[in-house]
Amino acid sequence: MCAIVGIYGNDNAARLASIALFAMQHRGQEATGISSSCDGKIYTKKDRGLVSEVFNEEALSYLKGDMAIGHNRYATAGRDSVLDAQPIYAKYKLGEISIVHNGNLINKDEVRQDLIDKGAIFQTGMDTENLIHLIAKNTKDHLKDRIVEALNRTIGAYCFIVQSRSKQFVIRDRYGIRPLSLGKLKSGGYIVASETCAFDLVGAEFIRDVRPGEMLILGESDEPESIQLFEPEFRPCAFEYVYFARPDSVIDGKNVYTTRENMGKALAKNDVNSKIKFDMVVPVPDSGVPAALGYSAQSGVPFKYGIIRNHYIGRTFIEPTQEMRNLKVKMKLSPMGSIIQGKTLLVIDDSIVRGTTSKRIVRMLKEAGAKEVHFRVASPEIKFPCFYGIDTPTKEELISTQMTKDEVCKYIEADSLEYLSIDDLVGAIGEDRHYALESFDGDYFVKA
Repeated sequence: MCAIVGIYGNDNAARLASIALFAMQHRGQEATGISSSCDGKIYTKKDRGLVSEVFNEEALSYLKGDMAIGHNRYATAGRDSVLDAQPIYAKYKLGEISIVHNGNLINKDEVRQDLIDKGAIFQTGMDTENLIHLIAKNTKDHLKDRIVEALNRTIGAYCFIVQSRSKQFVIRDRYGIRPLSLGKLKSGGYIVASETCAFDLVGAEFIRDVRPGEMLILGESDEPESIQLFEPEFRPCAFEYVYFARPDSVIDGKNVYTTRENMGKALAKNDVNSKIKFDMVVPVPDSGVPAALGYSAQSGVPFKYGIIRNHYIGRTFIEPTQEMRNLKVKMKLSPMGSIIQGKTLLVIDDSIVRGTTSKRIVRMLKEAGAKEVHFRVASPEIKFPCFYGIDTPTKEELISTQMTKDEVCKYIEADSLEYLSIDDLVGAIGEDRHYALESFDGDYFVKA
């Protein structure tokens, strides 16, 4: 669930890329990087840390040229965050190349082993590096043709931006699982980014989403060249709407804030027969806020900020270790004791993954004087690991695979617990398309 960006045809390409990455910092906080291209040479800067820490004036002045690609790394445990930071850069027969990638390739191990057997030497643990080797080992005369043949051996969820010394090749997988949008910069040139929230900050006008199975080539033509590589089988990721995307983004034509508000309204409709009298609806900030507002609007129960968030602390779910997640919960969230004292709370969060964060929140609220804490989740139970880019690789990490709903309720120490149904989730986002719901229903539709 990383963030990628490409800027083409603008003299401030690297600076604009850094601003776009700053807007998408929520998609990855462990490492960041940018490659620019100028006078036939690619310049790369990447490091651990946040965008604001890595890209100071010295770094940006080094990244010369009118085209650049960038990446924010989403943390996974047990990996070296510098070696596995992107972009990935290499020299090969046709010159220099740099790649950024958002997603996960499900046939990565098979392809990697085949490449190793044929003499390839890998420098990172990332599946993205497979594409570099597939391109470099190809004998076609043009990079476009090498990319196409490499993609024919690439299965999974992916958005790639491949930058040469003079062009950018933008690719989205046939399912459109991960989001990617194209915009026109008011200061000149084009931008491609994981989320439209980046467009607002850099001053860009949304043109359209990159189509599933499409390749865009930003190069010699005044406008992007479009090639439909694969027959689309559109299945956008529902988890983008539940948690990952920023609420002010529009993902494949759907406003994220509105979909989350609809999820809260659906929760309230399902609670209509509840005999519990709630004093207030309390969101778990920030991603639970729109759903809580929707619940409040539908039910008439007052919305209150019973929990205050320290915005200088990052997102806990994407921290690489459980110890770090536990510490950040304490640092990030503070209960409003004067508001919740003696009250019956209806607390809404976007999801329950491992359960430890929810347990700490419930305990924190009760220690602050809440009479009862009833927990509502604006998504279905997460029962299956995702292999398309979300960091839930094993069933053992998912509390809903290990416990029933009642057992989860007891574990998190809530007075009651309810989830959104899969049908209601789909209804909240929009029933006009199929979604990637593998975390909820176990439908692994991408076959290796």
